[in-house]
Amino acid sequence: MNARGPNGEQVIVAADEAGERLDRVLAARTALSRTRLKALILEGAVAIGPRTIRDPGYRVNAGDTVDVEVPPAEPAEPAGEAIPLHVVYEDSDIVVIDKPAGLVVHPAAGHAAGTLVNALIAHCGESLSGIGGVKRPGIVHRLDKDTSGLMVVAKTDAAHRSLAAQFADHGRTGPLERGYLAFAWGAFDRPKGTIDAPIDRHPTSRTRMAVRANGRTAITHWQTLEEFPGRTGRTATSSLVSCRLMTGRTHQIRVHLAHLGHPLLGDATYGTGFKTKANQLPEEAQAALAGLGRQALHAYLLTIEHPRLGKTLEFRSELPAELARLHRALRGR
Repeated sequence: MNARGPNGEQVIVAADEAGERLDRVLAARTALSRTRLKALILEGAVAIGPRTIRDPGYRVNAGDTVDVEVPPAEPAEPAGEAIPLHVVYEDSDIVVIDKPAGLVVHPAAGHAAGTLVNALIAHCGESLSGIGGVKRPGIVHRLDKDTSGLMVVAKTDAAHRSLAAQFADHGRTGPLERGYLAFAWGAFDRPKGTIDAPIDRHPTSRTRMAVRANGRTAITHWQTLEEFPGRTGRTATSSLVSCRLMTGRTHQIRVHLAHLGHPLLGDATYGTGFKTKANQLPEEAQAALAGLGRQALHAYLLTIEHPRLGKTLEFRSELPAELARLHRALRGR
């Protein structure tokens, strides 16, 4: 690829790319996302020789010279907001955040402001990149509003592409690893295991996911770390479980553990049938759970390959105060 001024890029199609879709070739050879490239193609900003190509699925030929006219990045949208952030690591390429529970990751219906994206725009300022689009932090993975823990965000388009590829690979060929601590109801029937159950939208509820035969592949590895006895002290009524994700489906851990019959403590969406089980917990644990107000899930481990330096970075996060309180109460300490 050869740059053609500040607002243009040029790609010469290689022999092994012949017959591929135009948008796929450009996504592999430029710093632009495939979504952004599709939009540029439809807008008439991509040409092969004298011809403007408006079909993202156009099949390229070896030796084609593809010119992409990239408009300057627009100012950041949405607006930045001075929301405090717990920054674990930051350099010119990425920022790693320890997200608190209750903070929505990006603006959406019902959450037009007050999100992590608003906070990052204010925090990063002009250091954000936005080739051919709106300047904004590169969100490559998400945590539910009421899940706390570690997230990495790209500050440049090159970093975004690298991180997106790592998350798409799910650690099969690289160092990427995501670890969660989950407080779940009941005692598991073995020390560790793997849940391989496809996930899709719930058939009747727009806000829920469910294990469904025709859903997308979803794999979670789990291991019991502790079991906690109930008020009688005889049998375990809850467990602390470590979960590692091999895929990244919406609500994956919450859906998978509920599918096993062990929904998360405090999960009002997937653990509604377990509300009465709170009476079996020690009194201090009942109070801690009642005050939690969310699912007991924390992203404690994140390992990535730095997108520019190539070195492995590992980050760990302690349980936030509200989950640490629940943990102590379940232990009886």
